[in-house]
Amino acid sequence: MTYRSILVATDGSARSRKAIATAVRLAAIVGARVTSLYVVPEGVPTAFSGGKLYASRLLAPQYQAALRAAAEKALGDAERAARAAGVPYSSVRTTARAPWEAIVRAARARKCDLIVMATHGKRGWHVLGSQTMKAIAHTRIPVLVCR
Repeated sequence: MTYRSILVATDGSARSRKAIATAVRLAAIVGARVTSLYVVPEGVPTAFSGGKLYASRLLAPQYQAALRAAAEKALGDAERAARAAGVPYSSVRTTARAPWEAIVRAARARKCDLIVMATHGKRGWHVLGSQTMKAIAHTRIPVLVCR
């Protein structure tokens, strides 16, 4: 099978950076494009989400800024890798209650024929570990899992 469009899920972790490198190398070899996806899970407990602290007007802007910065860094890592390899690239940043659903939905919407993910990633904001298994179980698109 020849891949034309590869989706790589990233959470900014070292493991997901390895998945990005794998996706980009494969895309360069087969002439595919790469789309990186960063999902911020909704409703996941974090250091900022305890009770009234999360809803605080003082902390909400800092929390949003931290999420944006983390997403931009992770997606920037993917973009730099793709550019260095001469691979066509795009990115998606989204929120979802279940990251695996956003991964599968983005892959379908962008007509990707391969999803590349790490075995697991960061905890907290970016829960990818069990999300990898759920993505595999809920899609017919092949999933390449990177250790």
